[in-house]
Amino acid sequence: MINFKNISFSIGGVSLLEETSAFVPTGHKVGIVGRNGAGKTTLFKLIQKELIIDGGFIEIPRNFKVGSVAQEAPSTEETLLDTVLAADVERAELLRDSEIETDPNKIANIHIRLADIDAYSADARASSILTGLGFSQNDQKSPCSSFSGGWRMRVALASVLFSNPDLLLLDEPTNYLDFEGTAWLENYLQKFKNTVLVISHDRSLLNKSVNGILHLSNKNLQFYSGNYDSFDNERRIQLEQKISLKNKQDAQRAHIQSFVDRFKAKASKARQAQSRIKILEKMKPIVIEEDQKIPRFKFDEAIKFAPPLVTLDKASVGYNDVEVLKDINIQINPDDRIGLLGVNGEGKSTFSKLIAKKIKLINGSLQIPQKLKIGYFAQHQLDELRPKETAFEHVYAKLKSEIPSKVRARLGSAGFAADTMDLQVKRLSGGQKARLLLLLVVIEKPDLLILDEPTNHLDIESREALIMALNDYSGSLILVSHDAFLVERLVDRLLIVKNGGVSEFSGDIHEYRDLVLNKNQNQKKNNKKNIKINSTNNFNSTSSLSDLKKRLSVSEKKMNEYEKTKSDLENEMLGNQFYDIKNTLRIKEVNTDLKKNIQLLKQEEKIWEKIAEDIENFDK
Repeated sequence: MINFKNISFSIGGVSLLEETSAFVPTGHKVGIVGRNGAGKTTLFKLIQKELIIDGGFIEIPRNFKVGSVAQEAPSTEETLLDTVLAADVERAELLRDSEIETDPNKIANIHIRLADIDAYSADARASSILTGLGFSQNDQKSPCSSFSGGWRMRVALASVLFSNPDLLLLDEPTNYLDFEGTAWLENYLQKFKNTVLVISHDRSLLNKSVNGILHLSNKNLQFYSGNYDSFDNERRIQLEQKISLKNKQDAQRAHIQSFVDRFKAKASKARQAQSRIKILEKMKPIVIEEDQKIPRFKFDEAIKFAPPLVTLDKASVGYNDVEVLKDINIQINPDDRIGLLGVNGEGKSTFSKLIAKKIKLINGSLQIPQKLKIGYFAQHQLDELRPKETAFEHVYAKLKSEIPSKVRARLGSAGFAADTMDLQVKRLSGGQKARLLLLLVVIEKPDLLILDEPTNHLDIESREALIMALNDYSGSLILVSHDAFLVERLVDRLLIVKNGGVSEFSGDIHEYRDLVLNKNQNQKKNNKKNIKINSTNNFNSTSSLSDLKKRLSVSEKKMNEYEKTKSDLENEMLGNQFYDIKNTLRIKEVNTDLKKNIQLLKQEEKIWEKIAEDIENFDK
């Protein structure tokens, strides 16, 4: 397990962790949650020893290989596939050694180890991961340098997944993924066999892909079993219980204090009053921690226009007269709440910019009422904020008729504390900048709201506040988001942007997710078929019949060991005292060990069958 024992850490005089303890069981997939700025990324840096802990210790099994996404996206001339394959350092070294080694025994051992780490299916596995993250077979043969930063970050993610670390650390991995990539990653993490710690504000991922939550709040870590919804329910119950206990204690303290106030001056009651003062001193106050301020966005009532609100007829749009989308025939009505889906690069943002009047048509027509006020939010606008101006100055520039106190009240409603309102924008966090942009959009009083990935820098509480505000919003909505939880709660119409066109999708977001995963599954099968011939030829050309028989013997030995361990664990479970209440910890250990052992046995049986098949086909 990973053990956080009484850890403390502060930076720049600000304490982030204070003598807090928690543990993560080996093999668990755990979501790390908490408000922005709580110290989640700092915790990762402490685990990887990039920062020095102030007190306590973090215990990780000695031989654990820890993997995280590289901060620098690969930009070399290596192909995507070769870049990902190179992430498995041991495999690369063994393959190199196999080409130069001359000792027959060492060659045999090299090939045995290559089989142990499933090296001969490496191309298929790496290709499957890249496919899941949105790269075609042709893309995988292209150099990393030919892709944009966001796509190269996907290659970095693919590399760490392929390296199969014992402890996988992922920090907001869905921020550079589209919906399709996010759905694939959720599915991949569900099946990942090793330990995972993932920092995420994506509620869908935290519900589908993890079985534990590590909550960081008020300098304290607390572990919860189950997914995010389970954690959320448990935390709410705990808070309600704590509030109830606090109310009872407050009433009790008030009653005792009343007695003290009435009788402390009377000699006959002085002793009793003094006794009650001691009771008050011993009574430890129950404190309900106040977390960071949660934003509250509120949109003004939108003007109702006659339908259709927007009409596109045989429309084409692009850049420098190069069409990205063409022959678009779409109508948007005043009450529509539209979700735009499609792989990054297909044209979702281009479509959004067209409706927002940020770019012009190449061909066709676009009809929008002249008086329609359009609010537009996109990630690139974060860079358009004036870095040397404060959040207050940005909002005041839009609300010059308002008195300063009302402007500050608006900023406060967006989650800005008094000390951050007057900070220069360049000193604000990504989440604070995103909330400032959203507030500026709200101030415009839009009748049509276009949001392009609005939640990338928002924590869960801010996302939920945005969902509440948008559900109350009376205007039309166009939403681009990889967050299934957000789409499910805000959208009633889906448009798919694909192959240069825009079309209706008749199902809901769950049906679209299933469609994406089924498509990825079919591509994975095709990849395996394509690579199977190459890997088999490579295997037979480098392995003699003697090597194969040695590997078969090693595999049989492993299966016997797993069978014995399985039998020993099952016999222990049959013991009369095994299920005693005092034996709870051992029961969990045995169940975990048995499950893991059965998985290892099944994997080894598949390896044995493959080697036996190769021996049978050796001379064919």
